[in-house]
Amino acid sequence: MLSAGCPLGVIPAPADAPRRCPRHLRDFRSFPQSLAALVTVATMTGRARLLAAANLESVDTTPVWFMRQAGRCLPDYRALRERYSFMTMATTPGLAAATTLLPVERFGVDGAVLFADIMLPLTGMGVPFEIQPAVGPVIANPIRTAADVARLRIVEAEEGTPYVLEALRLLKPALGERAALLGFSGAPFTLACYLIEGRPSREFPRAKAMMYGNPVLWHSLMDTLAEVVIRYLRGQIAAGADAVQLFDSWLGLLDPPSYEAFVLPYTKRIFAALRGMAPTIHFSTGTVALTELIGRSGCDLVSVDWRLPLDAAWKRVGHDRGIQGNLDPALLLAPWEAVEAGAREVLRRADGRPGHIFNLGHGIHPETDADQLTRLAGLVHEAGSRPLP
Repeated sequence: MLSAGCPLGVIPAPADAPRRCPRHLRDFRSFPQSLAALVTVATMTGRARLLAAANLESVDTTPVWFMRQAGRCLPDYRALRERYSFMTMATTPGLAAATTLLPVERFGVDGAVLFADIMLPLTGMGVPFEIQPAVGPVIANPIRTAADVARLRIVEAEEGTPYVLEALRLLKPALGERAALLGFSGAPFTLACYLIEGRPSREFPRAKAMMYGNPVLWHSLMDTLAEVVIRYLRGQIAAGADAVQLFDSWLGLLDPPSYEAFVLPYTKRIFAALRGMAPTIHFSTGTVALTELIGRSGCDLVSVDWRLPLDAAWKRVGHDRGIQGNLDPALLLAPWEAVEAGAREVLRRADGRPGHIFNLGHGIHPETDADQLTRLAGLVHEAGSRPLP
């Protein structure tokens, strides 16, 4: 058990956990304050700001968070990883919650995305997996036959991933109004790619072969995955998530007709099932050709990468939807002047239109200097500020 000295109180911990909370997690208020606090006088809380943007409402300044913000760019995260495996951190509620808080304190972001992994729902479905170093998720027994699909379990989130929901419950009071609490799930297509292939791949040929060659089996698998994702995200919202993001990381492998026939119906089903419960965000990368179709998926915001200027992407999505993005994360490895120019260009293209959440087009590179991110969040808050009506 972690002691009550931990900012999240007494929480379950793995057997090898220290009896006291690690020093750097005992008082999260000791982290450096965001530059944003020095350059702008906020009239909205971070949580209110992000949720207003998600609902296409006016904000005092552009909200910002970063994908993979609780990761290897943070010294405190690296210290935790010296003691615990990734999966231990993701499945131990106290550790997942404490890790989620790290970037809120360090960067001053408006969104706190739960520290988890897109593969977590698979365990509850009866599909064990492991995260292998330098490889990624590996499934010993991939799903490739009708019998394999029939064995998959459809369970409620409370049964399949109780540790995810408990982490959200811990985070809700710890965050308060400082930042919106963001849940997420892998999308059915991306999960299917891993389930069928059994490991990461550049092209996922086995998954696509099933999709094209055995559409009945493909649709059966996607139907099961869509139902699991719906229950998983509904559970997260009930546990305190203010908004949820659907990660379809491998969607860029598909052409528009294939996406429309084999994937989009399930994405629409998920967002329709969540309508009115919390704002929803669709994330993909390398999907310029699919942008218009994604805009018709039923999500509230579309997260776009850097391959299309933000204003052009927003026009394709439709201005009745919000947009998230879209700074190239590689820019953060360049000198600050390049980062600043890129960020200001994204804000210029957003043009103060309600509905923009500043983010990267993909996750933070591990070698990124954390100070660059703190400075970037401050710049977005300063440069994106505007009077409320």
